[in-house]
Amino acid sequence: MTDQAMIAPETAQQGLLDDWMPRRELAGIIGVSADTLKRWETRRIGPPCIRIGRKVLYRRGAVRAWLLDQESRKTAGRGRASR
Repeated sequence: MTDQAMIAPETAQQGLLDDWMPRRELAGIIGVSADTLKRWETRRIGPPCIRIGRKVLYRRGAVRAWLLDQESRKTAGRGRASR
């Protein structure tokens, strides 16, 4: 039997979703409510997410990229154009 065949189903499932987090966890990390993330999803202004049934998941790498994009948008808008 191969090593992978010997892995317990729970372990295999956990490994598959290691890079993903539920909405409440992300909300706690970035300091907004889960409802705010839900509104952002509706308006398509928040971090990208996927839905699996009723569950909403955010990939950690995608959230980091979204945060960096927010930072670059903020700094790109600084300063006033000279007239």
